[in-house]
Amino acid sequence: MQFIRVEISGEHWTAAPACGKQNPMNGWQTILGAGGAIGHHLARELRSFTRRIRLVGRHPQAVNHEDELFPADLTDAGATREAVAGSSVVYLTVGLPYNYRIWRRDWPRVMENTIQACREAGSRLVFFDNIYMYSGDLNLPITEEHPQDPPSRKGQVRKEILDRLWETVGRGDLEALVARAADFYGPHSEHSSVLGVTVFKPLASGKSAVWMGRTDKPHSFTYTPDAARATALLGNTPEAFGQTWHLPTAPEPWTGREWIETVAAAYRAKPNFQVAGKAGLYLFGLFKPVMREFPEMIYQYDRDYIFSSEKFESAFPLRPTSYEEGLSRWKSAF
Repeated sequence: MQFIRVEISGEHWTAAPACGKQNPMNGWQTILGAGGAIGHHLARELRSFTRRIRLVGRHPQAVNHEDELFPADLTDAGATREAVAGSSVVYLTVGLPYNYRIWRRDWPRVMENTIQACREAGSRLVFFDNIYMYSGDLNLPITEEHPQDPPSRKGQVRKEILDRLWETVGRGDLEALVARAADFYGPHSEHSSVLGVTVFKPLASGKSAVWMGRTDKPHSFTYTPDAARATALLGNTPEAFGQTWHLPTAPEPWTGREWIETVAAAYRAKPNFQVAGKAGLYLFGLFKPVMREFPEMIYQYDRDYIFSSEKFESAFPLRPTSYEEGLSRWKSAF
């Protein structure tokens, strides 16, 4: 599906419709949840398309010199409406605390507020999503057509807000797309990436890594700068809307053991590790509260988990960073 033309200038990507007609983006390009792992990189990547970048969050910090900072609580409808006003494209990249109760309480409000604000402003919406809503019976590789039947409570929340989004799009009330990543790793995700918390940080400090499920199963991870660059490109490609896109993710993922051994070698550390099942994760949760939230997600780690970005790579000349290169770039953060 090669329906767009992309011009490359240095490391920047400029999207243009295949028919050659330019779609002016005169308003702000606004990032809701700008302080997260993806939002930071996305602010940088959007400079390839505009200088009118608005960063929205509880305590937003500038990434580019010209950024407009807009403090807002996205669970507040009025604040969200004000944050979105005047925007041509809105990127919902919010990363709520990894806690089911918070997700159940806040995600429906954040999505509803964002949808209504975009409708009023006439903004296109780009929703940065994960794969929690997919069925645990993984058809490999996992594509955009994978069945949506989440086995976890968090996945059920994600499916509910996704259904709400597509319901609005289906009525013709909103233009939107979904940019979906696998578990991510890379710069600015040191405290939010499972791989960072359980493998990179422990091994970098001479401690044992922790791997969920089975270490002999391959597991895909999306590199954060790749995810942000692709999301910016999608948001500035009118033909991409109305669809779900898996963001560029390296093929042939490493197994848990390969991740541990390779990361350990990078830090010249011993590849010591512990394998945690559900009971073990609850135990680890006594020392790291966030680990209490992982047992229901262990199904993604006890089987092959291979994420496909073939659709995106067929439409855009942007290729994912290899795991070797991503690891090399990220290791200095720990």
